[in-house]
Amino acid sequence: MKPIEITKGVFDVGVTDWNIRDFHGYSTDLGTTYNAFLIVDEKIALLDTVKKDFADQLLENITQIVDPQKIDVVISNHTEMDHSGSLARVMHRIGQDKALYCSKMGHKNLARHFPQQFNYHPVETGDELSLGDRTLTFMETRMLHWPDSMFTYLKEDKILFSSDGFGQHYAGPEKFDDQIDGDTIMYHAKKYFANILLLYAPLIQKLIERVAALGLEIKMICPDHGVIWRQDPGKIIDAYARWSRQVPAPKAVVLYDTMWHSTEMLAEAIVSGLLDAGVAAKPYHVRKWHRSEIMTAVFDARALIVGSPTLNNGLFPTLADILTYIKGLKPQNKIGAAFGSYGWSGEAVKLINEELKAINVEIVDPGLRVQYVPDKEALKAGFDFGRRIGKAVLG
Repeated sequence: MKPIEITKGVFDVGVTDWNIRDFHGYSTDLGTTYNAFLIVDEKIALLDTVKKDFADQLLENITQIVDPQKIDVVISNHTEMDHSGSLARVMHRIGQDKALYCSKMGHKNLARHFPQQFNYHPVETGDELSLGDRTLTFMETRMLHWPDSMFTYLKEDKILFSSDGFGQHYAGPEKFDDQIDGDTIMYHAKKYFANILLLYAPLIQKLIERVAALGLEIKMICPDHGVIWRQDPGKIIDAYARWSRQVPAPKAVVLYDTMWHSTEMLAEAIVSGLLDAGVAAKPYHVRKWHRSEIMTAVFDARALIVGSPTLNNGLFPTLADILTYIKGLKPQNKIGAAFGSYGWSGEAVKLINEELKAINVEIVDPGLRVQYVPDKEALKAGFDFGRRIGKAVLG
C-alpha cells in the first residue's frame, strides 16, 4: 500500500499481508498488517521493520518518501520475526553502521537472530533520543508479550508506537479507527488480547498504571498490527484496563465435540437451560470453530461448560486440544462444569473436571453423564443442568 502521512513528517510505511490465514495457530481470516513508521526530521528514524517476505515492499514504500540510505537510526520495538524479519535486508540497504536502538533484551535477542554485527544502542525506560525538532522516549514493556518488547513515544506529537500492544490482526482498506465500524475493530482487538496477551494481563494492569502515573498525553496509538487509533486512543486503553482485570460478563460458553450427536444433543439442551435462566449462552462444536475464535468467546465468559464423549477411556482429542490451549492462557474468574455421553465406561466427565481445575475454573456441579442416546428424561436433565449453572452465573 502507498505510504500514508499520519501526521506532518510521520509516515506509515508498513505493508499488508492480505492472504495470511494462520498466524502460528491464530486464525487471521481477514489477513493482517505489519506496520512500520518513518519519522522525517533532522535525523530520519525508521520504527520497526516487517516480515522477511515483505522487505522489498517496505523499502519501496520508504523510497517514495526518502532515499533509504538517508535513514539515520532504526528502532526495534520487538524482535519477533514479523517485525524484525527484514531487519538484515534493511540494514544492508541503509548501511550496517547506522544506529540500531532496542531494549537490552532486544539487543540480546537480535544478536541471536542475526549474525551481522549491527551498531546496537540498548536503551531502558526513560532514555531519550533527539531527532532534531522531535524527541523519542523509550519505555520497556517486558513480557508484553516478549521479554524484549518496548514502546516508543514521540513526545512533541504525543504519538505512542506500541509494538504489539493495542494491535489487531486485521487487513482492510481502512488505516485509522475512525474509518471502520467501532464494534468491528474492537472485536479484532479483543481477539488479539484474548489469544496473545491474556497470559500477561497482570503486567498490562501495571503498565497502564505506570503510563497513567507518567501523565503522558496520547493523541495517537500506532500498533504494529492493524489500524491506528487516532480518533479515540483512550477507547482501546480503557478496554485494555478492563480486559486485564478479567471481570467476566454474565454469559456462558458451551464447548463440545460429538461422535454420533448424543453429546451435541446434551449441549443444546444445556444451552436452552442457560437461556431460560437468563444467561446469554452459545454452543461451540470445537471442530467447527477455530481455537482462537473459541478463546475470544471464553475470555470474558463467566461460565465454561465442556462436553465430550468418552473415547478409548479418555477425552475426545479435540477437547484435549482446546483445553490445553485455554490452560496456557490462564483465564481467571470462571465457574464451570462437565458433561458427556458414553457407551460403557464414561471417564470423560471426570477428566474434563480435572482439566477445568487445572485451568483454575471453579467446579459448580459434579457433572452430567448420559449413557448412549439421550432420551426425553436425559434431555430434561441437560436443561436443568444448564439452569443450575445459569443461576450460579447470575450469583
